[in-house]
Amino acid sequence: MYPGPVGTYPQRTSTHTYQAWYMGSLGISGQSRQNLKANYTKAKVISKEERRTVAYHEAGHAVAGWFLEHAEPLLKVSIVPRGTAALGFAQYVPNENLLYTKEQLFDMTCMTLGGRAAEQVMLGKISTGAQNDLEKVTKMTYAQVAVYGFSDKVGLLSFPPREDSFEASKPYSNYTAELIDQEVRKLVDTAHKNTIALIEKHREGVEQLAKALLKKEVLHQEDLVQILGDRPFVSAERTNYDVFKKGFESEVIIEDAGEQTSPPFPEGTPALA
Repeated sequence: MYPGPVGTYPQRTSTHTYQAWYMGSLGISGQSRQNLKANYTKAKVISKEERRTVAYHEAGHAVAGWFLEHAEPLLKVSIVPRGTAALGFAQYVPNENLLYTKEQLFDMTCMTLGGRAAEQVMLGKISTGAQNDLEKVTKMTYAQVAVYGFSDKVGLLSFPPREDSFEASKPYSNYTAELIDQEVRKLVDTAHKNTIALIEKHREGVEQLAKALLKKEVLHQEDLVQILGDRPFVSAERTNYDVFKKGFESEVIIEDAGEQTSPPFPEGTPALA
């Protein structure tokens, strides 16, 4: 709760102004004030209910990545709060793909929706924690439809982002714009239903992972193998996961989870106007 007059909304400007005045009134200024703010950030505490939600959310991502053939599985996951926004973080198997198929992008989308799906299936309610995940899914799906030519209805057309902007160029009619929106919603809806079914199928694994996270706070790849078993996929070619397992470790992508984590996506995804 923010101190101050009743009804004061904790916006950045008003809150910082009030904090400066309040600390000044106590004779706290300069470096001491900065130290207090830094210690407050490091000591960020979340409620038991929020911690439980984060654990199930992260467990959902982990299970989805483990049982989706084309998703890159997690190597490490934590629910220790970091800074003022990050409620946890995850390390993924380095993704060194130069090209992506529809199947790969679909599995990556499902993995990103794994956290929201786990909240829905395991807790019976959803939180704002998936905001960052949904933003990435939206951008990636618009890219599949409007950039990569993966929609039969839109066809072999590509409307990439302008070089000076994250917004996609729009040299098309309102009808095409509406068609793109419809196709994006259909793809996301299909991915969401697929992810819900996956979480329901492996709900015991989600439950065990979430409980382990609540107990240990940090889980590593060996913990996932112990709880979920080996990944049930055999590929004729070495995957990124196989390369990592054999010791050819490269730089690991770390996703700080402002709204929990989600897997890396290819470059060049257009943002919405």
